[in-house]
Amino acid sequence: MPSLFRFLTVVAVLAGIVYGVVFALANFVNPKPREMTVTIPPDKFLKK
Repeated sequence: MPSLFRFLTVVAVLAGIVYGVVFALANFVNPKPREMTVTIPPDKFLKK
């Protein structure tokens, strides 16, 4: 059983690190807003 607890502890620590990285990226990185233009061909408007 000690190896199971050690494995679960390692998995929990790794999950915590990943969660912290995702949290930091979501809160501290500001994306630059920019204008986007997409050309849609007219045949996409025709109903089939």
